[in-house]
Amino acid sequence: MDLSTLNWLAVLVAALSSFLIGGVWYSPILFAKPWMADSGLSEDDTKQGAPRIFATSFALALIIAFNLAAFLGPDAGLAWGASAGGLAGFGWVAASMGTTYAFERKPLRLFMIDAGYHGVTYVVMGAILGVWS
Repeated sequence: MDLSTLNWLAVLVAALSSFLIGGVWYSPILFAKPWMADSGLSEDDTKQGAPRIFATSFALALIIAFNLAAFLGPDAGLAWGASAGGLAGFGWVAASMGTTYAFERKPLRLFMIDAGYHGVTYVVMGAILGVWS
């Protein structure tokens, strides 16, 4: 991959999209209550250390977006970007999480919430990167 062809603005926007999706996904509108219950966290727990958690999460989202952009290449397009994002998000990330969650005996509902978030996020990131490739 020639890094000079990488659209850094697209990488940044793709990384930011994970925050927008996560903000809705883990909000009371969707999955906040079941996620907290299955994670064993209270609302107060989720506020402790939030700045560090968000900074770490954004740095990791940048790495994910960069890697996905490098994987997609300079001529991806919307369809391949979204498809590759879905394949990576559901086929690699969610499946790997499923293995870990099974051994940790975490609830299926927690797996569905967390893996679903990552799968959807990867599809959106791939679409953004594909359109801007």
